[in-house]
Amino acid sequence: MEIFQYGFMQRAFWAVIMVGVLCSTLSFFTVLNRLSFMGAGIAHAMLGGMAIGLLMEANPLYTGTVFAVLLSLLIGYTSRYGKMQEDTVIGIFFATGMALGITLISLKEGYYPELFSLLFGNVLAVSARDLLFLAVVMTAVLLFIFFFFKELLTVSFDEELARANGLPSTALYLGLLASLALTVVVSVIVVGVVLSSALLVIPAATGYRFSRNYRTMLLLSVVIGVLSGLAGLTFSYHYDVPSGAAIVLFAALIFFGSFIPFLPGKIAGAWRKIFRGST
Repeated sequence: MEIFQYGFMQRAFWAVIMVGVLCSTLSFFTVLNRLSFMGAGIAHAMLGGMAIGLLMEANPLYTGTVFAVLLSLLIGYTSRYGKMQEDTVIGIFFATGMALGITLISLKEGYYPELFSLLFGNVLAVSARDLLFLAVVMTAVLLFIFFFFKELLTVSFDEELARANGLPSTALYLGLLASLALTVVVSVIVVGVVLSSALLVIPAATGYRFSRNYRTMLLLSVVIGVLSGLAGLTFSYHYDVPSGAAIVLFAALIFFGSFIPFLPGKIAGAWRKIFRGST
């Protein structure tokens, strides 16, 4: 295909697939634990970490990653042990991180295209080093989800039951928040800070429209995330529109399409037939 004749499109293709799989998997737990505001808060607050990277003349993506993970753990710890509502804590750190970023950026003169790229996303500018970073983060997060999937499900559905069964619910929750932060960071590479939270909500929300079974919902979420990413990337290439915005718009289009009468039932029925045929 013509679209894959260029090296930057090949890198963008793999980046979209990896981010689609990772964000859609975490999207399942984001919706299940009602953490959509957490994703948005971390995405915007990590501007402070990126600004620190600029001042230190380091890669803002890497400093933003460390900042985002520490911030997610701090939010989780403060909300659990500070006797405060989680959304209140997120709102405070959201504003603080943004304010820190704006202040630090104003102290350093010049124009920073790498910061602009992270704010609004530019998957076409993904480098081989970015792909390696994506692969490492995706592997680490998916391994955590794979090995602790049942425990995370138990904590998500009934934390009191998890404690009664001897599960380290707080450690699992903080691990989930750290995974969420890492996922936010890699999604920023593709769609930017402004739109990254959409990839952590829309896929699972759409999957929930088609099925209440958690396995089916998770698989549909991944399929929707990858398809919307590839569709958005292809559309942006042919019509010269921002790739991040196109990806989110295609994901939103699938979500709104799920409200077409009878469509969720037909999709769910077809999905069940596929599974019966494979067993």
